[in-house]
Amino acid sequence: MIPEKLLEIMKQDGIVAIATLGEEGPHLVNTWNSYLRISDAGRILIPAGYMQRTEANVAYNPQVLITLGSSKVEGLHGPGAGFLIKGSAAFVSSGPDFDLLKAKFSWLRATMAVTPETITQTW
Repeated sequence: MIPEKLLEIMKQDGIVAIATLGEEGPHLVNTWNSYLRISDAGRILIPAGYMQRTEANVAYNPQVLITLGSSKVEGLHGPGAGFLIKGSAAFVSSGPDFDLLKAKFSWLRATMAVTPETITQTW
């Protein structure tokens, strides 16, 4: 289940950090809060224009860490809220998860579909 506060953050300007681990070690890539979508099945969908190293890492090890936040959303101790998402990812280039994002982002080549295992509010 996706927390309402996380959905609120996804509507704000802000940066998402996506960490993966591959054969060559850890890798970090960024995208925007407002680019994220939630599938009907509760997966977090992220448009991938490039992200080739991220995709290679996910093929090697599907576990990902994602952080995002916004100073405009009330957090645990005042202004500013953030989340840490742990989950498993897959890159898809067809099907409903791909189609949902392709309709919004004509430039994407694939969708990174993340199945959350834990979603923790960190601040």
